[in-house]
Amino acid sequence: MTTKITSAPPAAGLRKESRRRPAASPSISTVGRPGFAWALPAALFFTLFAIVPLVMVAVLSFMSWNGLGSPQWVGTDNWSRLLDDPVMLKSVWLTLLLTALGVVLQTPLSILLGVWAAGHQRNRAVLSVIYFIPLLLSATAVSVLWRALLDPNFGIPADATWLFGDGNLFGEQSTAIGVLAFVSTWQFTPFHTLIYQGAARSIPQVLYQAAEIDGAGRYRQFFHITLPQLRNSMITSMILMIVGGLTTFETVLILTQGGPGTDTTISAYYMYDKAFKGFDFGAGSAIALALVVAATIISLVVVKVSGYDKMRSSMEGVS
Repeated sequence: MTTKITSAPPAAGLRKESRRRPAASPSISTVGRPGFAWALPAALFFTLFAIVPLVMVAVLSFMSWNGLGSPQWVGTDNWSRLLDDPVMLKSVWLTLLLTALGVVLQTPLSILLGVWAAGHQRNRAVLSVIYFIPLLLSATAVSVLWRALLDPNFGIPADATWLFGDGNLFGEQSTAIGVLAFVSTWQFTPFHTLIYQGAARSIPQVLYQAAEIDGAGRYRQFFHITLPQLRNSMITSMILMIVGGLTTFETVLILTQGGPGTDTTISAYYMYDKAFKGFDFGAGSAIALALVVAATIISLVVVKVSGYDKMRSSMEGVS
């Protein structure tokens, strides 16, 4: 005789409980997009110290004010005087020249040094730290340093007359502009080198491995892999160079003070000369507003022509 053992069917309550989904852990929370309150402090800071002063400068550019009393509305008189001012027109040309020299000199140096610093050479880290020291110095400190080093009476030119002639590098326009371009390159090339160093390190190594299999050498890899992959960073760096070149001020103020004569008077220094030396804050504001508009337009043109606005990927080398 066999005994058949059957299990009792589960109760209705237990059956429903087994079909019910497990409750979410109270420690797990859904993270959504941050609200506007997170951006409010930065928005207020930007509005207070960027938007409001820009609007005040724009309004002041249509007024006559010497720093005392109440500004007087003069319409477009400040703008018409600047358009007829030969020093202003010359300062625009000098500003564009120094900006172009900065881009031409700093871009190839930054790319080569950035790609080198992204490698694994011996003593690379130590040499990179030494080279990046100018980034720790302000533009004022750098200008004072080179003003002392290039002093015609006590600096390097005084002891190397065979190379510098009479030693007065600030006495002629060509040499003075050369000094300004050199000092700017010495100071800001390390910054752009950091940009290219980070970009070069993000390039997939599989591209170089495939190129080696195909027999491509180091130079072909650089021109056919590295440079195309650095396109996004190159455009960003050039925009920063252009904006920085248009707004250069401390270097000219300390090294040449716009001289000899007005041969190195760029637009930013001429704005300072008009406003704080000539007490013509209306004309100075007009120059400042013109620089903002010019920097914005040039940056937008560079972005549009280069196709940077159509690049969707945030990864270097992927478009």
